[in-house]
Amino acid sequence: MATFTYIARDRNSQKVSGSINASDRGEALRLLDRKGLRPTKLQAQETPAKEKRVKSAKPLVKKAAAPKESLFSGVFKKQEAEVSEGPLKLKKQEVILFTEELSDMLTAGLQLEPALRSMENRQQSGNLQLVSERVRALVRDGNSFSLSLRQVSPSFGPLYTSMAAAGEASGALDTILKRQVHYLKTLGELQNKVVLALIYPAFLILAGIGVSCIFVTKLIPQLTSLLTSTPGAEIPLGAKLMISASEFLSQWWWIFLVTFLGIGLGFKAWKDIEANKPVWDRIKLDLPLTGSVVKDRFFVQFLETMSNLVGNGLTLLRALELTQDATQNLHLKSQLSQVIEQVGDGRSLSSALIRSGSFPDLLVDMVAVGEQTGQIDVALSKAAERYDKELNNSLQKVMAIIMPAVLLVMAMLIGMMAYMMLTAIFQTVESLG
Repeated sequence: MATFTYIARDRNSQKVSGSINASDRGEALRLLDRKGLRPTKLQAQETPAKEKRVKSAKPLVKKAAAPKESLFSGVFKKQEAEVSEGPLKLKKQEVILFTEELSDMLTAGLQLEPALRSMENRQQSGNLQLVSERVRALVRDGNSFSLSLRQVSPSFGPLYTSMAAAGEASGALDTILKRQVHYLKTLGELQNKVVLALIYPAFLILAGIGVSCIFVTKLIPQLTSLLTSTPGAEIPLGAKLMISASEFLSQWWWIFLVTFLGIGLGFKAWKDIEANKPVWDRIKLDLPLTGSVVKDRFFVQFLETMSNLVGNGLTLLRALELTQDATQNLHLKSQLSQVIEQVGDGRSLSSALIRSGSFPDLLVDMVAVGEQTGQIDVALSKAAERYDKELNNSLQKVMAIIMPAVLLVMAMLIGMMAYMMLTAIFQTVESLG
């Protein structure tokens, strides 16, 4: 039997300490769990020098030699270990489901390790079950919950694990996980709004391209054969242009395809260069229609993240650093670096945002009000709600402009082709009469 000293939290999140006798570390953790204690530190007491000498004495009986393993068996075992112990990748919905289930169990009064055990025994097998199993094993061995998440899956990210660490330190892990669920769902809805806003225009453009291809490859050649087989029929100028364009495209279509592919691949290669990525991210902010959507989306994400972090007890500087890590636009990321540097030098957040020049005046004013009242997390949350509405307005404006513009262009293109074909057919009929 060994003696273990521990520091733990009870069911009321009060810190307690003491010692316990157990045969090994696993049994000590199980005994603490039965008492309703959640250990944050568990350490075995050092044994006396006499016992150490006895333990270090070599036995007289030689151990039997282990059977030799073949080279292939070692390779197979290594591969199995890599498969079973490799990092697990989760989808965004799986991360939300894991967080939601765990927060509900912790709110109901379960301790962390039993809650993870319940999730491990869920009927639906998959990555969530594996994540719960591995995280529980690490937590049972004395690791913190945030460190266990970081080791098991990269899908949680530094922002998520930092929030979990703040929850462990404050004893309010269930509350922070609930806020994290709300934050993840908000970002998911934001991305869905942008995707749904672009589906309908993309569908119209593809439909127009498909109809144009049918005109060029099927209908115009049939019209040409009809006009050439009719004696005395005169081909109108518009039909001549369409026929010439159709013949040119049918003969040299591959040149246009290679050209478009070359331009697309060249542009992709240019924007994938590390030195050009900030330039392209800066250009995306100035595009006529989508620039305002990109900006408003960043403002909503920035404000939601900062409100969530500051409201859960993180310092303003640490919250800015984590928000910068979660920012995808490199130009805006560099602007946040300037903000972090100025806040680190002692400036207020509002003055640092003004100096960066990338944040609107209304946002800065709302942050300044939060600094003056001492409730900056509430001010950031209200600003996030306001800019979420601004994002919805920007998306509606883009949709209101794009859809009629696409419809007008498609109608003009297809209508022009149909008018020229009908004119040629009518003239052919008149010549026959």
